[in-house]
Amino acid sequence: MNLIISTVQQEKQRIDYMLVKYQKALAELPKGTISEKQVKGNTYYYLKYRAGKKIISKYIGKKEIEKLKQQIDRRRHIETMIKSLLEEQKLAAKVLEGNL
Repeated sequence: MNLIISTVQQEKQRIDYMLVKYQKALAELPKGTISEKQVKGNTYYYLKYRAGKKIISKYIGKKEIEKLKQQIDRRRHIETMIKSLLEEQKLAAKVLEGNL
């Protein structure tokens, strides 16, 4: 039984480490979505995000659009990973408390 508890404790430590790492990565990535507008046949891209109750639209140059799309995709992936890790963390805590 000690082997199982030891393994769960190690897993919980790994989860805690990964959560901290992912939170730091999220802080560096842009949040929001990219929208595009057609004006007189030209396409303009905007990054839209919330700042409090306001929705901010920030113009994105054509040179920056691909990099920004990759960063937003990475942010979504990290957010999904964090959700998964939080569920695993709850399960590990229950096992360690003996409630499972």
